[in-house]
Amino acid sequence: MKRIGILTSGGDAPGMNACIRSVVRSALNKGIEVYGFRYGYDGLIGGDYTVMESHSVSNILQKGGTILKSSRSEAFRERQGRKKAMELLKDRAIDGIVVIGGDGTFTGASIFGKEFEIPIIGIPATIDNDLYGTDATIGFDTAVNTALGAIDNIRDTAISHDRVFFIEVMGRSAGHIAINCSIGGGAELVITPEIPISNKEVIEVLSQGRNKMKTSSIVVVAEGNDQMNTYAIAKEVRESLPNLDIRVSTLGHIQRGGRPTSNDRILATRLGNEAVEGLIRGKTSAMVGQVDNKIVFTSFSTVLKGGKTIDYGLKNLVDLMNI
Repeated sequence: MKRIGILTSGGDAPGMNACIRSVVRSALNKGIEVYGFRYGYDGLIGGDYTVMESHSVSNILQKGGTILKSSRSEAFRERQGRKKAMELLKDRAIDGIVVIGGDGTFTGASIFGKEFEIPIIGIPATIDNDLYGTDATIGFDTAVNTALGAIDNIRDTAISHDRVFFIEVMGRSAGHIAINCSIGGGAELVITPEIPISNKEVIEVLSQGRNKMKTSSIVVVAEGNDQMNTYAIAKEVRESLPNLDIRVSTLGHIQRGGRPTSNDRILATRLGNEAVEGLIRGKTSAMVGQVDNKIVFTSFSTVLKGGKTIDYGLKNLVDLMNI
């Protein structure tokens, strides 16, 4: 293993830069050259790269986003695009690749690795925390803390004006962010794709709250499910409870940016180092993760078909605290 490539793909996540830094410096410490490809798989196809040195990753540990940029590559979905990427790797004598991203990134990596037998290690970086094979993905902790700060601020307004706020958080079709924010933010109710809840039940919970002299409430809603459109839910509740002052706040992409927390920086650094060590030991077509504070490698095929369920114990805590 004399030369490796590294890229970030899909949605950005806080901690990606810390991970890039770790991969680059871990490789350089082993005498391995590192080629950084810009804009994900598109950079691999188009030859948009830079040879990275230690100073290339100076002062990026604390920064959000990714210095290598990111994109979702349509060209890489086609065999012709992947073949062109492999030709570039051969031309540059690159022996292995580290890809940082989520399930879309690993889907492409899995196909690419099988077609051309190039060693590839994936590092999980997505705020959704929806990847099997790791307790936490890079960016999840930061996203939760960012959302939690916003929820705390919104609660001040909710209390001041006796309002009910429906707050939509990211997570695509997974409720990990929503549940953790609900516990930390003291939400009265959390709505996630994994646990269907009718609007009638929402109305009942809020009505009971008012009967208990709760003058304000927070309802956290996970995005990504057409049947749980936050504005539609709020509209129906407003029609059934016209005496409530109901507002909707969508937090959106603020959760994907910002300085990574210490947890994300440490996780990113650890997984970046282990990805390089894994390539050296002959690991391939696998994601490196952390389970029970131990490093594990899980095949892409297992990661992609495994799915990751929410912690129902945490969901029950939200309900338990709402008395």
